Amino acid sequence: MTDVTSSKSARRPHHWRHDLIELAALFTAVVVADTIAKTIAKGPDGPYLLVFSAIALVATAAFHTWWARRRSHASHAPPAGHTGGHSTVAVPVKAEEERGETGPAVPVETALWRMRTTVADTPGSLAALCTVLARLGVDILTLQTHPLADGTVDEFLLRAPADLSARALARETAAAGGRDTWTERADAHDLVDTPTRVLGLATRTALDAAELPLALRQLLGRCTLHSVPAVSLTGRPTGEPAPVEGVLEETVMRLRDPNGGTLIVERPYLPFTPTEFARARALVELDARLGPRVPRSQDVLTLPEGNEITVRRADQRDLPAARAMHDRCSARTLGLRYHGPVGDADRYLDHLLSPRFGRTLAVQTASGRLVALGHLLWDGDETEVALMVEDDWQRRGIGSELLGRLVAMAEEAGCATVYAVTQSSNTGMVAAMRALNLPLDYQIEEGTLVITARLASAPRPAARPQHRETRQEQPHEGVRRAER
Repeated sequence: MTDVTSSKSARRPHHWRHDLIELAALFTAVVVADTIAKTIAKGPDGPYLLVFSAIALVATAAFHTWWARRRSHASHAPPAGHTGGHSTVAVPVKAEEERGETGPAVPVETALWRMRTTVADTPGSLAALCTVLARLGVDILTLQTHPLADGTVDEFLLRAPADLSARALARETAAAGGRDTWTERADAHDLVDTPTRVLGLATRTALDAAELPLALRQLLGRCTLHSVPAVSLTGRPTGEPAPVEGVLEETVMRLRDPNGGTLIVERPYLPFTPTEFARARALVELDARLGPRVPRSQDVLTLPEGNEITVRRADQRDLPAARAMHDRCSARTLGLRYHGPVGDADRYLDHLLSPRFGRTLAVQTASGRLVALGHLLWDGDETEVALMVEDDWQRRGIGSELLGRLVAMAEEAGCATVYAVTQSSNTGMVAAMRALNLPLDYQIEEGTLVITARLASAPRPAARPQHRETRQEQPHEGVRRAER
């Protein structure tokens, strides 16, 4: 960089010694000139003295010129070891020095990490941690702070060299003053900034009541969510409901369910912070203010015999129609579905249709009669699918169509697997699971067959509204869409 100096600062300093010397030289020159003039005028050697004087003047002028140039160079040359920040000329860097002896820089492979650590709430504590991360070659992409009573929890999204291990990262963080450090691999979806992600989750919750459990999981990371109703299926109270403002107990969060009961969120590996608790409570309050809501998008399909059916989302408002369907089903159909006493089937309907426990698809005829139900149920960290088709409407491809749609919902929700609990004699359910063309695992538990489908390509859900149930994939071969 070249610094431009003003004319005032560039003016050479004025010294009194120089003036005195010049004045003395002037008087000397006058005396010498007067002496020479008198000698030439009165003496016989005047011409010779005149020639010698001219030679002396030329020599003096040459010496004065040489001496002035030398002093000028000396005054402009910087002293040895000078590193001052001001200069008038920018010194170009050689091309060899720009390239360096090691050649061009080689791209370094990196990995994304999420790290959370607690630091003292004192000036310089975060700076010390950032200095250590910089020394390790770690780039801080995002930073969130969660104030506590005895410190601050800092949550980072880091881009680190691929050869930096989680143990080394935690060790260096501890040396910089961090404690209770937790690290986890991240991916590109974590690059979305927190306000955008929270607003997207709020939008999804506002559009669909069934999105609240998923929104809480995405907001809080890997956690387990249980919805405990106020009363059990037998009508007995299940326990003390959570207060309106909720309860935070380190790794357990209890929130009042707007539908009645308690929402319990657990994350044993990492305590919740008051900031996370406030965000989760705000989502639950939003759900409570909006009340029951389910997207009313629907698809009209045509069966092979020409009958039209409608596939749509269902909720607790469809409870009377679902009970009427149960009354028309045979004992065998109810037994295959509920694996227990047929008389208890109606008790589960209110639970199954609640959006708090999952999503439900209903199939109704042109006259509006409900003939099939498909459930996608949130079971802790796992997801269950269940189907029931009225006897007169079985073996027409309805069950396979519902199952394909439920699996698509599980993929959108970021589920890794879905499982179905059935019996080996339920050949229709077994065939529908096989028709998914997904890797299946079979397990027998107390005489019951559990079929698990692994959704290897299930993406993590984006923070955007997912309120349409219409899919672009082709329906089951026994069902085709109506041209509308």
